[in-house]
Amino acid sequence: MTNTTTSRLFGLLLVLPALAVIVLLFVVPLATSVVGAFQVDGGFGLGNFVKSFELYTSDIVFTVVIVSLSTAIIGVMSVAIGGYLVLGENPRAVAILRWLYRWPLFIPFIVVGQILRTFLAKNGLMNNILIEIGLITPLQALSFLDWRGIVIAFVWKQTPFVALLVSGAMAAVDRSNIEAARNLGASRLRILVEIVVPQVATTLMVGLVLSFVTMMSVLSVPLMINAQSPTMITADIAFRINAYGDYGVANALGLISLAASACVGWFYLRQTMRERS
Repeated sequence: MTNTTTSRLFGLLLVLPALAVIVLLFVVPLATSVVGAFQVDGGFGLGNFVKSFELYTSDIVFTVVIVSLSTAIIGVMSVAIGGYLVLGENPRAVAILRWLYRWPLFIPFIVVGQILRTFLAKNGLMNNILIEIGLITPLQALSFLDWRGIVIAFVWKQTPFVALLVSGAMAAVDRSNIEAARNLGASRLRILVEIVVPQVATTLMVGLVLSFVTMMSVLSVPLMINAQSPTMITADIAFRINAYGDYGVANALGLISLAASACVGWFYLRQTMRERS
């Protein structure tokens, strides 16, 4: 056996454990879900998808709209945070922001749901603070445990992740372009929008795509914050399995969620290939 063959076998042995984990924990469950989505009464068909759209069309639209809105807000806030970290002129404010914005990175979604459920309720901490300082009366207190609470939870949790990527990319931008724009009288906002953001657009898109996919898969936040209809697909999947044992419709809803995520990934890949070509 030659040295080249030995090296290849040794490399394959090193990769084999990771490959086995991917196959067993991702490929096999995915294949099972795809097959199960098309199984109807011992045969194959589109019955599960028809039933899914008949029962949960509003929830599917609600999910896509909520996740898309959250992604857009995350993008704006991430650019704002990264821009201030790079272009900010107050060292103390920059240091405080750099220290604070990363905290939600280490908080699981289930904890985020519980925290915001306590904070955004009608008798929650937010309304109690507003009542104490006199901005609203007890009768004016509103509950944000609806679609707004889901958006707040997603934005609060995912903005630090995207901002961390974007701020790192912004810090690597050639400072000579920024200084030249400043010498010509450009404002910080104009420098950020016209010079810095175009140079970190690829990194920003990567972060937003990953955040979109992550938010599409979250179950705890809609269950804990939005206990009404419409709700997100993940809550419908859990309901079909726990209440009816209906794995066919649950698998169909999972594939619909996967298709929505794949569309976002396809758009990103298309834009990336277009830029490179």
